[in-house]
Amino acid sequence: MIRFSGRIEKLKPSAIREILKYTADPNVISFAAGNPAPECFPVEKVGEITAEIFRDEPVAALQYAVSEGYTPLRDYIKSTLAGFDPELDDVVITSGGQQAAELTAKLFADEGDVIVCEEPSFIGVLNAFRSYGTALVGAATDERGFVLDTLEKTLAENSGNATRGNATRGNATGGNATGGNATGGNATGGKVAFIYTIPNFNNPTGRCSDVTRRRGLLALAQKYDVPVLEDNPYGELRFRGGDIPSLKQLAREEFPSVTVVYAGSFSKILAPGLRVGFMCADKAVTAKATAALQVSTVHTSILPQMIARRFLTRTDMSSSLSFLRGVYKRKCTLMTAELARVLPARVTFTRPDGGMFLWATVDGEVDMAGFCGELLKRNVAVVPGSAFMMDEAARSNCFRLNYSTPTDENIVIGIGRIGEVAREMFG
Repeated sequence: MIRFSGRIEKLKPSAIREILKYTADPNVISFAAGNPAPECFPVEKVGEITAEIFRDEPVAALQYAVSEGYTPLRDYIKSTLAGFDPELDDVVITSGGQQAAELTAKLFADEGDVIVCEEPSFIGVLNAFRSYGTALVGAATDERGFVLDTLEKTLAENSGNATRGNATRGNATGGNATGGNATGGNATGGKVAFIYTIPNFNNPTGRCSDVTRRRGLLALAQKYDVPVLEDNPYGELRFRGGDIPSLKQLAREEFPSVTVVYAGSFSKILAPGLRVGFMCADKAVTAKATAALQVSTVHTSILPQMIARRFLTRTDMSSSLSFLRGVYKRKCTLMTAELARVLPARVTFTRPDGGMFLWATVDGEVDMAGFCGELLKRNVAVVPGSAFMMDEAARSNCFRLNYSTPTDENIVIGIGRIGEVAREMFG
């Protein structure tokens, strides 16, 4: 009999990855993935850069490298990241933004500690947190970000050495604002390790927190002396509205005592297969992150870092980002228009200003598993909302849709089928 560690024994595969097995069938229209649009990959440019690297720096591209990451790429990030303080901050290159989030749990969370998360939130990072034996506690969100009084209540209840047991925070859902399904887990006597947030175009909801809520979040982090993990893979994909200062930038300018770990990624603006992300934080944090990398991956693969740096410094990034934003705006506009046309009144949905996802909510209690299962029978894949909750076993009346990956034609066909099933089950 194979005996796994207790930590791994409890770890479940990603619900999204399980759903994606069905999408291997070319007949299935998938709104379940989170992939960039295939037409956005700079294939020719990356090919030219790679050939150039092997011509000019072949040994450097194939040799071991320093754990902190490729220095020219780190220098680029430092020079372009708003809120970076060269006296206080440093940058470590990671294998995608996911590893930056996983490292944060490794650095700050002991087994049994609480991580306070937006609810709903990205399943990949939630599973990374679960792998360290932490208890995930959700705080309600709406279209403006964290609901601050709920967040403060959550921080107050989980701070100190109180025993949390299996307390469930409820099942409240209001319109498009999802507040519940968060479970405190089996933590007893642990601390709040940090707060996790995706402030720009949250995965799965597509919402973006406003500057008032960001300041409020930092004020609470300061009050309760809790670090913040700011996960920002989608921020550069804003196609409507103006940019909002990052938590990292606001903290440096207005809340200098708050530790903000900023997780960035080039997956959405270059290519996810390169697996190049980064962590920016206080030098004391990045020093520990470097030590943690040395006992796991040693360093992020150097060739993709070299490719990323040359692409970022030799490409007109303003034009490149404008192209990406145009593609995603078109796809999002098409999907929301089709949803508005075919869905019954009981089903509402977010209208993102950027990113890759939108979030649909059915008024009242529904059989979401049955709804998603019926869609699969009709060759359409979506992700049920329970996948993004702290308690994956809780019922959900929501589902996530991705608009970046499918073609325009498949958006129209697939949303038409979603409308058919929704009218049958919810109309």
